[in-house]
Amino acid sequence: MNQEDFPILNELVHGRRLVYLDNAATTQKPQVVLDAITEAYSHWNANVHRGVHHLSQVATQKHEEAREKVAQLIHAHSSEEIIFTKGTTDSLNMLARSFGDAMVKEGDEIIISQLEHHSNIVPWQMLCERKGAVLKVIPLCEDLSLDLEAFKGLLNEKTKLVSVAHVSNVLGVVNPVEEIIHLAHERGIVVCVDGAQSVPHLVMNVKQLDCDFLVFSAHKMYGPTGLGVLYGKKEWLDKLPPAEGGGEMIEHVSFEKTTYNVLPYKFEAGTPNYVGSYAFGKSIDYVQAIGLENIAKHEHALAEYIEQELNKIRQVKVYAAGKEKAGAVSFNVYRADGALIHPFDVGVLLDRQGVAVRTGHHCAEPLIDWLGVPGTVRASVGLYNTKEDVDVFISALKKAIMMLE
Repeated sequence: MNQEDFPILNELVHGRRLVYLDNAATTQKPQVVLDAITEAYSHWNANVHRGVHHLSQVATQKHEEAREKVAQLIHAHSSEEIIFTKGTTDSLNMLARSFGDAMVKEGDEIIISQLEHHSNIVPWQMLCERKGAVLKVIPLCEDLSLDLEAFKGLLNEKTKLVSVAHVSNVLGVVNPVEEIIHLAHERGIVVCVDGAQSVPHLVMNVKQLDCDFLVFSAHKMYGPTGLGVLYGKKEWLDKLPPAEGGGEMIEHVSFEKTTYNVLPYKFEAGTPNYVGSYAFGKSIDYVQAIGLENIAKHEHALAEYIEQELNKIRQVKVYAAGKEKAGAVSFNVYRADGALIHPFDVGVLLDRQGVAVRTGHHCAEPLIDWLGVPGTVRASVGLYNTKEDVDVFISALKKAIMMLE
């Protein structure tokens, strides 16, 4: 886990060594990923699947090899179950359109949780508005865990789908998705797992998890932006209609009728991001060479160390303290009189010392409103972060607090 593999980590920020702790928003890219993007555009750039010439054949092969790598990464049954999208948000919108149009009618219910990112709220709200369906929310317990007893009470014959985050992007807590899936499947209810924050930090096995759908993004796993994945069980993908129309997703087109392509292409209208898929394949190779288990252990230890050191600072409140976390820790800073120091101010002073963290509502306003604060400061780790990074962050935070009190 060599920081030297990541050129951007050599950058100076305000004259200080960059300590990058904003990995939940996006990760930095190893040199092999940067080289892959240059290689693709320099040596075999051509549209895939449609050309008989050499460049197109090479591009197609690279694109499909990347799909296989994604399937292996999450232990899917087949690469047919891997749909390339623009990202987690696009995957969720695609699912809401396809599943929603085919399976949801007026009066049906969709269940999400209080912890969700906006991308796992708004598409379902839009679906409910289109169809006259009802959106229901799994509430939180006081310790910020999901209230599973309340969840059981929400499940009924009208529930068509449950969509929940595996890991909260704000709190970093690992949600009990295995139990949620089991409870939903007992009633024949479909489950989508938002894996944007879990696939980069945990070993993912969709066969064992038994989720019906899984969504995640390449850019949060050391890959390029603009590429995501929608995994779906083949029986569901076969059943559902395409969400978008155009080239690639068709079998035959006439003005009278269009028939659709086989999986996975039925869901991939237009020219795919084949350069992005190739680069993502390289990032998968990179993390697997290190070992996903090793990365998870390393990041877990760092997150625990961050929380341990934050808990030593009297003015700091850590959210979901003591809970199992995957990569992220959220907190706020308070003055001696109990007044909240705005997280934006904390973030700015950390930045002036070369430390990059995320502040604000983290695209999860309902959760932030529930916490009763304007936002939080979030420190999130990646495979390249070190104990020294955490020490620099804690020292910078103490200086910031002294300035703000």
